[in-house]
Amino acid sequence: MTEQTAARRVVTNMALSLDGHYAAPDPLDMGWVMPYAVTDVARDHLTSLWEPATTALLGRVNAEGFLGFWPTVIGMEGADPRDEGFAKWLVDTDKVVLSSTLDEAPWERTTIVSKPTAEVVADLKATEGGDILVLASASVIKALLATDQVDRLALTIFPVFLGGGPRLFDDGLPTGRWTLVSQTAGEHGTVAVVYDRVR
Repeated sequence: MTEQTAARRVVTNMALSLDGHYAAPDPLDMGWVMPYAVTDVARDHLTSLWEPATTALLGRVNAEGFLGFWPTVIGMEGADPRDEGFAKWLVDTDKVVLSSTLDEAPWERTTIVSKPTAEVVADLKATEGGDILVLASASVIKALLATDQVDRLALTIFPVFLGGGPRLFDDGLPTGRWTLVSQTAGEHGTVAVVYDRVR
């Protein structure tokens, strides 16, 4: 067993359309994601991100979506073992949900925090543990990018144009360089890339 001496990394994961959007103009329309989210590339990409992580950091809306759906995958007939592995990790890991409206968590192993994202991440980085994984919570990722607190940026790019909708990368982000850690292409033209912040 090797001792963990390195600081905890903040790892963010988001799916983007080829024209740079993380959601369609109608945010409830998730149909564009589905053919690509179940590819080997996307599933292996997510597995590589959650395995070294010991904390999930989520916004409230994503927490409700993720924690409403993923636990139902455990034991589901015909479930991909990678999906089941992620679902078990999500249930068992420590979760921090950023919310100013929730008073208490309806989920196990979950802490609700009503503080600025940057402060929450600074507090988490001061504790022991593995990676802090931000799962597709755009508001959280955008706040961390704005304060230059993302150590590893993971993206899956789906080959569709949405023609509109919110973007992940706003103008005015701190300038900085990133180094490519991995790149994988596969089914339906899905591409997964991982970049580390050069500091």
